[in-house]
Amino acid sequence: MDELFKAIILGIIQGITEFLPISSTAHLVITPWIFGWSGVVNSLSFDIAVHMGTLISLLYCFWKDWINIFFRERKMLLFIIIGTIPAGIAGVAFHDLIESALRHPLIIVVTLILVGFLMLYAEKVGKKLIRSITLSDAVVIGTAQAIALIPGVSRSGITITAGLFKGLDRAYAAKFSFLLSTPAIAGAAMLDFYKSIKIGHSHDYSLFIIGVISAAITGIIAIKFLLSFLQKYPLNLFIYYRWFLAVVIFLLYFFRN
Repeated sequence: MDELFKAIILGIIQGITEFLPISSTAHLVITPWIFGWSGVVNSLSFDIAVHMGTLISLLYCFWKDWINIFFRERKMLLFIIIGTIPAGIAGVAFHDLIESALRHPLIIVVTLILVGFLMLYAEKVGKKLIRSITLSDAVVIGTAQAIALIPGVSRSGITITAGLFKGLDRAYAAKFSFLLSTPAIAGAAMLDFYKSIKIGHSHDYSLFIIGVISAAITGIIAIKFLLSFLQKYPLNLFIYYRWFLAVVIFLLYFFRN
């Protein structure tokens, strides 16, 4: 199959699943595994591209918020910095483990199911009233973002869930989740770029551009959809999808082995 077509499909998947609480890593690991794809879509060029694409999505949707944070809401900036630290430490300490052993399909099945139950419980017990962040909230949600490095967890899923446990309004928790993910995704893009320079990687620019565009456009759509959806509805739809996906992956794993 043409590599550009694969890049478009995976870029679209990345853009959608990075922001919906259904795990982008699960989809990006499972899709090539299901269809037997390999080659350029597993390259650093593509990793950088999809990270850049989702970063563009975040900056497009929240640029006004970032200007306000930098010039007026300095406390929020501090909370975002504090919330970013756990994921940064975990990413550096456990990078090799996350990129190898933890990307097994059965591990993804387990995390899809367990986090789904956690999301369901948070929906039942969370007050969903508060529209402001405290230092405690930043630490808890930031720790949740570190846990999201495990494939199948979902960055948005676990951080929104943590926000619900802290009593945050559902849509506000999602917005803070997206703001918190911005430096993490930027850091991931810079790390991939550094690795590409270190190993002298030659970039496929056509693949890079396609990955950036497809991830950015679908990311913007996903962000706007989720923020609107969570103003009216609970997370249940995504929980049921997670469980359905877990069953599909489980069955495929045993039928293919």
